[in-house]
Amino acid sequence: MSVKSTVNARMEKLKGYLGEKGLKATSQRDRIADAFFRTTTHISLEELLKRVKRKNSSVGYATVYRTMKLLTESGLALERQFGDGQTRYENLPEDGHHDHIICIKCSMIVEFHNKKIEDLQAETAKKLGFKVLNHKLELYGYCRDCA
Repeated sequence: MSVKSTVNARMEKLKGYLGEKGLKATSQRDRIADAFFRTTTHISLEELLKRVKRKNSSVGYATVYRTMKLLTESGLALERQFGDGQTRYENLPEDGHHDHIICIKCSMIVEFHNKKIEDLQAETAKKLGFKVLNHKLELYGYCRDCA
């Protein structure tokens, strides 16, 4: 799926969600959502605001904050905190679940998927009598360049 079609599909989902909630679409909200849906990284509110302001300087921090809260509530964005006090957002992964490894020096974040780890987590939960609904795994350390 191309970036454009992915963004369009997510914008349609957002419009559907806004309709369900009785909320109106606004040009600022659409611009923020469009900029966010085009990101391939874990983006902070400040970084997203900076990108949006390049095209519309009247957008403020509060509007970006409220839009990202809405995208998170709608299931189109995931809110993440990687131990540095900075909230970041990522698009809902196309490939399903993934985990993260984070460099504590340069803040590089790498996504990964490991079937062995997923199987071990499922096995552990089963042994302990849990039905897992969601989980996240974050590994912290130094990347190759910072070690």
